[in-house]
This record gives sequence, structure tokens and C-alpha cells, in this order.
Amino acid sequence: MTFDISRRGLLVAGSALAVLPFSSRFGHAAEVTLRLGHSAPVEHPFHIRVAEAAEAIAKETDGKVELQIFPASALGGDNDLMSQTRSGGLDFCQPTGQILSSILPVAATPALGFVFSDYDAVWAALDGDLGAHIRKEIEANTGLVPMEKIWDLGFKLLWTGSKQVRTPEDLVGLKVRVPVSPVSVSLYKALQANPVTIQFSDVYTALQTKMADGMDLQASYFYISHFYEVQRYCALTNHSWDGQWLCANKAMWEGLTPEIRDVIAKNLNNAAVLQREDLVKVSSTVVEDLKTKGIEFNEADTAAFKRKLKEVGYYDEWRKELGADAIGLLEKYSGPLGG
Repeated sequence: MTFDISRRGLLVAGSALAVLPFSSRFGHAAEVTLRLGHSAPVEHPFHIRVAEAAEAIAKETDGKVELQIFPASALGGDNDLMSQTRSGGLDFCQPTGQILSSILPVAATPALGFVFSDYDAVWAALDGDLGAHIRKEIEANTGLVPMEKIWDLGFKLLWTGSKQVRTPEDLVGLKVRVPVSPVSVSLYKALQANPVTIQFSDVYTALQTKMADGMDLQASYFYISHFYEVQRYCALTNHSWDGQWLCANKAMWEGLTPEIRDVIAKNLNNAAVLQREDLVKVSSTVVEDLKTKGIEFNEADTAAFKRKLKEVGYYDEWRKELGADAIGLLEKYSGPLGG
């Protein structure tokens, strides 16, 4: 599959997955109907690939299993979707590590600041020991069962409206919008910025009215949300990576037959790997397109940022919060983080 990164092109790619009513396609109603809610726009690779997985699941089960998808926060925001899935109101959700950390702190481990140098390190960690540790903790403590492969949300960049950021000193006093996440808030406090927690739906107005001077966000979401209209600069920090754990309600999952579980898990995990490839291509295209829209990109001294975080005890504090086991597993892939 190829992607046209224009908003229209991506909408077409997403809508191309629309299909006939389930009973019309298979000649009978599904024996198992499952509901998956997520927050990604329909033009985002997450939605496109999970919709493809739903089609594959239906075909491989000869129409016995229908996975209904509710995109773009149609059933609520990320925290709402996770809560609904835990209670059994939904069957699947896709919380990020930072969203999960509100109920399970260790889930935020991969999102710590300046720990991964590139995607090779990310996938080695999340498909390896660190990912296995986090999945085990999710299943044991949340009422959710995560699929094996985490979906890519991407590396965050730092976007600002009035000044370029190259060193930690450039961040001092800057009001940076961050999600409602302890990991994000603590990162910017450690760097002496002023983190401002604002719901995503309110971010455009906050930037427009200067309630915030900048934001940290993945390039794909920045582009889709038209934030280039209210920001001017981007520091290529790649300072924090996060992904989305596609999780099932545990009671529902254990009530399915092993055969159905295998089909669902296989197709969702395969889709996650394809989405990872999609997002890298999309993010690269987005950066080039944003240059034509007036965004000025600059390199950042990431080594200086990491030194600053070590000096102020950022990693030591998170070692206490998340536990030596989790940080030890992270350091297998990130290198020593102090402490």
C-alpha cells in the first residue's frame, strides 16, 4: 500500500476500506462481534492498518468474527476508551504507554526523555525484554491483555512559535504544551521550561492565543492537525518515543476460543508491523511538506539535553518511580542513564 500524505489523499486511503454491511458480505451474521475504539484520525496509518486487520480476521474466520472499529475518538478520548475497555463496555482500545501509566507507571518507561537514539533501539527494546516486561505487568494489573506488537506513535519533536530551540538553555522559561502525563511534565520541569497540560482538542487555540509558546508532538499528528498554521519552528530533538498498546478486555479475551484468539492476535500484530513502516514513510514526507508551509527545522544538541537531565537527577527519580527492573531493561538498549 502507498500513502498520499495530503489530507485528501489519506482520507481517500482510509475511506477505501469501507465495505458492505457484514451480513451482506458473508451471507450470515457474525457469531462474535467485537468493538474497538481508538483516537487516531481515519487518515492516519493506525486506522488504515487496523481496518485492514479487521477485514483479514473476518475472511480467515469465514465471517464468524466481526471487529467493528470506531475511530477518531467517536466513543471518547484515550482515557475514556481505556476505561470502557477495562469495564467491558468496549472490547479493544489502543492506549499509549503514557496513557497506561496513569494506572500502571511502568508503562511509561519507553517514553522517558532522550533514551532511544533511533528506531533500531526502539524495536529491539519493545519487541524484546522491555516490551515483554511491560506486557506482563499490563496483563497482571489492569484487566487488559496487550497484543505482542506495539504500534508506532513516533518520536516527538519540539515545535515553537517564536524562537528556535537548539540547547537546554533555549528552553528555560518557555511554556510548552504537554499531554496530561507525569513523564512529559517532569521532562520539561527538569529542563527548566514551564510545561502546560492542555487537552489535545484545545491545543490549536492555546497556541493561537499564546497560552503556550510551543508543544511537543509527533510530525504526523502536527501535520494532520494543521498546527503549522500557528507554529513556525521545529527542533529535531526526537526527545521522546511512545507507542500504542492494542489491548483487549481480559475477560472477553479469555472467553474466546484459542483458535479465534490466534487469528485476531496474528492479524493485529502483523498490522502493527506494517503500520510501523508506514509511519516512518509518512513522517519523512510530512517534514518535507511542512518546509513548503513555512516551518523552519533545525538540529538540536541532544547530547547536551541528556547531560542536563543526568545532572538534575531526572533519570534517578524515574528509576525510583518505575523500579530498578524496568530501568535496567531499558538501559540494555539505551545505555547507562545514571544512578
